[in-house]
Amino acid sequence: MEKINRLKKLINFFNLDGYIIPKNDEFFSEFTSENKDKLKYITKFSGSFGFAIILKKKCYLFVDGRYTHQAKLQSGKFFNIITIPNEMPSKIFKMQKLKIGYDPMLHTKRNLSLLFNKTKCKLIPLKENLIKKIWNNKNHRFSKKFDILPKKAFDQGYKFKIKKLIKVLSKKKINAQFVSSSENIAWLLNIRGKDSDFTPIPNSYLFIDINGNIYFFCDPNKIDKSFKSKFKNISFVNINLISDFLFKLKNKKVLIDSSTCSVFFENLIEKKNKIFKFGDPIYSFKSIKSKTEIKNIKKSHIFDGAALTKFLFWVKNNYLKRSIDEISAEKKLLEFRKKNKTFNFLSFPTISGSGPNGAIIHYRVSKKTNRKLRSGDIYLIDSGGQYSFGTTDVTRTISLNNKSKRVKEIFTRVLKGHISVANFKIKKNSSGSNIDTVARKSLKEINLDYAHGTGHGVGYFLNVHEGPQAISKKNKVILKKGMVISNEPGYYEVGKFGIRIENLVNIEKNKSKLFFNNLTLAPIDKSLIDKTLLKKEEVNWLNKYHKNVYENLKFFMNKLELKELKSACSKI
Repeated sequence: MEKINRLKKLINFFNLDGYIIPKNDEFFSEFTSENKDKLKYITKFSGSFGFAIILKKKCYLFVDGRYTHQAKLQSGKFFNIITIPNEMPSKIFKMQKLKIGYDPMLHTKRNLSLLFNKTKCKLIPLKENLIKKIWNNKNHRFSKKFDILPKKAFDQGYKFKIKKLIKVLSKKKINAQFVSSSENIAWLLNIRGKDSDFTPIPNSYLFIDINGNIYFFCDPNKIDKSFKSKFKNISFVNINLISDFLFKLKNKKVLIDSSTCSVFFENLIEKKNKIFKFGDPIYSFKSIKSKTEIKNIKKSHIFDGAALTKFLFWVKNNYLKRSIDEISAEKKLLEFRKKNKTFNFLSFPTISGSGPNGAIIHYRVSKKTNRKLRSGDIYLIDSGGQYSFGTTDVTRTISLNNKSKRVKEIFTRVLKGHISVANFKIKKNSSGSNIDTVARKSLKEINLDYAHGTGHGVGYFLNVHEGPQAISKKNKVILKKGMVISNEPGYYEVGKFGIRIENLVNIEKNKSKLFFNNLTLAPIDKSLIDKTLLKKEEVNWLNKYHKNVYENLKFFMNKLELKELKSACSKI
């Protein structure tokens, strides 16, 4: 509360009625490092998405359905928890004439417009970030070098990709593009960085014109002569000079990415140039993985599947014999992953939830919430790794001798949804919104549902959540060969349990037909399945899937594990 009061004093000092605090940093990357997480500092909320609005008398924390329960537990004491898009600031503050301050480096015009559309609020950009003024944060990250991907990791060189991008810009009659998304720069130049704990992104900006002039803005300590020598016709500029560069830019038609180009940068470009916002073409390019990328991704999933499967056997064999809690289980899984030389680090914070903690969709265990794995519980583990070269994300829910018929029924209905996605016949114009409906069908038959999308795109040794494709109610992006996407229906009962089954799939083509190919390789807990609820084709799918798991993982198992793998992958 002391932090909030100090912030309110600053709100008064600047003659404001309120202040917006987003989750993201100035690079709008998926994961914000601890030393830049201003939202967590003020609210104690640790989820990956959300924003707060602090007013003189009230404090609001806005999250989506994945985090409603978690936000209430972590921040409900001092904040009104609002679930978006059910309720938006535009609705809550519609009739209020509020002066709300914000940091123009941390917000986009698109997002501010979405949040405060048709309100009487006046949004005021501030030169100083108010959280920085009250947060004595001295935890600076070291400047870790950027890496260039080896040739075995990709098919298309950076010159080819740049030509591809320039071709699109020329066709649209646009002179230049300001690339504000670090993940897109990583793809375009075949580079990676160490600027996030979970994603190998190189924090940077890039400006490119149709004549092939390219300016790469970054911390000069993160690149060396060897790095620069690999890129011809690229000018490397200190990131501190980007404002001067954009200010001097004139008489250009410039494409910006409305989801990552800050208000500050957009205003600078807009002064003497014409801005276009039709969407950064790199997102679409990046979503289609090449043959080499798919081959490497498949290898990564075999390694990851072996580690996860060994871990699942370890949990089942030991939770009664020794004291295993959510933290020690999470550490054990990391230990198994680290045994593989191609494993670099986790692709997101592991979700290790037993019993009622499994019902918190994006739960992150702490010493305060840590719970022992007990007989009668079900245990949900959602985790992933960044491998050289591939990104994984997998969820398994396992029984710890749970006898509940209701839990079995719900688990089986979640599985039916998972199989419906895996077997979906992808047509020429199929999008994620078509598939989301079939994923929920079996649960909805007994009036149950889940408050998250059914699937998200996944990067190639990059972001674990990547667009533009997704399996969700509103996603209309056409599914294409080469895309990687998650398949993860679930169900969550607050205070009781959570169930989710997640595999990653890639889209392949056989003659003229597109289909989902399973990438994830780990047994699905048969002891939680009510076979009477499954159709013959669903039983066949499960048996075929388990046969594939066995064939791919058997070489990684010791004698005891091989015996367990045979049992876990036997026919039902």
